[in-house]
Amino acid sequence: MKTKSSLKQIAPYQQGKQIQDIKRQYQIDRIVKLSSNENPYGYADTVRQFLASYEPAFDIYPDGHTAQLRKDLAHKLKVSESEIIFGSGSEEIIQMICRAYLFQGVNTVMATPTFPQYKHNAIIEGAKIKEIPTIEGHHDLNGMLKAIDQDTNVIWLCSPNNPTGTPITKQDFIAFMDTCPQHVLVVLDEAYYEYLDKKKDLHAMKQIQKYNNLIILRTFSKAYGLAGLRIGYGVANKQIINQLNVVRGPFNTTSIAQQIAQIALANEAFIEKTRQQNLKVKLDFQAFLDRIGWHYYTSETNFMLVSTPTSGTKVFDYLIQHGFIVRPGELLGIPNTIRFTLGLQDDMYRMQELLSLYQHQNS
Repeated sequence: MKTKSSLKQIAPYQQGKQIQDIKRQYQIDRIVKLSSNENPYGYADTVRQFLASYEPAFDIYPDGHTAQLRKDLAHKLKVSESEIIFGSGSEEIIQMICRAYLFQGVNTVMATPTFPQYKHNAIIEGAKIKEIPTIEGHHDLNGMLKAIDQDTNVIWLCSPNNPTGTPITKQDFIAFMDTCPQHVLVVLDEAYYEYLDKKKDLHAMKQIQKYNNLIILRTFSKAYGLAGLRIGYGVANKQIINQLNVVRGPFNTTSIAQQIAQIALANEAFIEKTRQQNLKVKLDFQAFLDRIGWHYYTSETNFMLVSTPTSGTKVFDYLIQHGFIVRPGELLGIPNTIRFTLGLQDDMYRMQELLSLYQHQNS
């Protein structure tokens, strides 16, 4: 059977070893998973209370319009209900954007390194990829603008960027949008928005009416702690949303995901508590890295990208033997680094001990 020739350029997603497999292999009782940027504090108590009395109706299709969550989200963001689209995580909306706007003969511009699903889905659709290296972990916005031509259909901004954790400043974002041609769709991925220092907020939602070529992506998978439910959203002008709805599946988010996201959205106290706890752990770990002399990117997220004295793969192998799963930079295209989620304080103290020992052994 014939498939798209573009599929030969990429490989399917390779899931890492499962926790039970690692426990058996290394004879470890407890595993600390710091590889997927999940919320170590779980989800809000209001969600837990809802689940205690939840009566599922799995025999009925979900609301394809996501009406109740749409109404609450529009009110919170101060946008129109018609300016929102929901997906199975923001990743599905990335897939929708590529399906609607990318094809053979056009190109797309993105930073490198950045979230790999932009490139993955663009290749599937046959678009040419233009990758602009980051500068000390930050988007080279001028370089990205210079890469745009008449065949550029989509440009991707990730702020804070994954895997570097670095944000785009509001001044630079506005200057970029003012310069970017109107025929180019600008995708601003704010998956880690809730972790941002409020002083560094782009306030991008207020720019939707000004810039007709802007779409903003966010998710309930990170700070809200709902990664397992797979629900995210995009916000743009009605014309863009209508185009994306053409390629969206009719029942692409589940009933339970919609209901729980609605409850989680209302619990701002949990998000603030998560942000404060994450900040405390981050500052403590940064101070530790300063003491042992390891370079790191200043992160505005719940993860850090850290340079290592040996290959990131070697540090990964060392840590996994002690029950800690991180992400080796070699898999992210950044050799001699590791990326890890900022976990619970006691776990991060233990990780400090392990890295101190590793530093001593390899100095």
